[in-house]
Amino acid sequence: MDLTYTAAEEEFRDELRAWLRANIPEEWGRPEFWESLGDEESFRVRRDWERDKAEAGFAGIAWPTEYGGRGGTPGMKAIYDEEMVRANAPRTVNALGLTFLAPTVMAIGTDAQKKEIIGPLLRNEVIWCQGFSEPGAGSDLAAISTRGVRDGDDFVVSGQKVWTTNAVHGDKIFAMVRTEPGSQRHRGISMLLIDMHQPGVDARPLKQMSGASEFGEVFFDDAHVPVTECLGEIGEGWRTAMLLLSFERGASGIGQYTEFRRQYDEIAAVAKRLGRHRDPVVRGKLARVLTELECLRLHAMHVLTEVEQGRDLGFEASMTKLQWSETFQDLWEVFDDVLGEDATLDAVDGLDLRPWHAQSMWSRSVTIWGGSSQVQRNVTAERVLGLPR
Repeated sequence: MDLTYTAAEEEFRDELRAWLRANIPEEWGRPEFWESLGDEESFRVRRDWERDKAEAGFAGIAWPTEYGGRGGTPGMKAIYDEEMVRANAPRTVNALGLTFLAPTVMAIGTDAQKKEIIGPLLRNEVIWCQGFSEPGAGSDLAAISTRGVRDGDDFVVSGQKVWTTNAVHGDKIFAMVRTEPGSQRHRGISMLLIDMHQPGVDARPLKQMSGASEFGEVFFDDAHVPVTECLGEIGEGWRTAMLLLSFERGASGIGQYTEFRRQYDEIAAVAKRLGRHRDPVVRGKLARVLTELECLRLHAMHVLTEVEQGRDLGFEASMTKLQWSETFQDLWEVFDDVLGEDATLDAVDGLDLRPWHAQSMWSRSVTIWGGSSQVQRNVTAERVLGLPR
């Protein structure tokens, strides 16, 4: 395992840091600034800023230059993730397209798809969302029932997707659709690229317990999708989906570690301010989660080393998702332990707890989306350790 970066990668870090210092206004670091904008304006500001970042050459870090990327190394991408967190940069508005869709299109898309999708996505001209989960098919993705009936050169799509991030802002959606009548489970599914601004597509927001509406649900009522808008082969959507998901789960967790470690330091500071650091039970829990965080850092560097050496992680990628999601959840459970009976208050000892409450509530979801912890444990046990079913 290599714990260092090359001279060229450190030079990239200095260049990125300088750009971020010059292009992130100071007020953006205050939660109340974003709250004052409202959801729509906040989304617009982030979208415009990210477009400017792409034009400056700080997007698609590890993408080939032929697709508008920087052509950088996996180490540069890890540095990018780390420095974005350290600079408190705005969250991307196009995460699903950048993380999942674009690398998949580069790998298996047609020439026309590569031309139409990758550049506009990188510049945030088109916002993408993901249509996987359904009311009756959450972690069991093979249980989807949204159907696409062939009608000449089109599929006519009907059904529903739920827990769709950016549903109300999405221009297009890459969706798993059952295109073979009578097919079951993994067979007969296709990955369709659907225009969300056409008749027959209705996106509705879902309010979360934090008050945000990051998720939504999408209804298809005889929406038309050209057959050419299938990513991968027709009926091979399961294979396409597994390739697509591998780009997230195979990524290094450097960015997650950096963010979680900063949150840990804030939680430890709260414990000291409230005098809870003197409680041996609280100290023990803080020490335990700090150990988890450092294990996450070392695992992230291991993954980065493997990727840089050209090794395909395969099913081992499930271990990364499992580790960072469980660590994140454990971290915010310690926050609740630090506050004790004050955990339900909006403020204590002059501290505004509302931003931390939002993070704590969000942490409950991370062991569900992107493949639940139960699923990841089964994959690791069966496909990595070779244990019997």
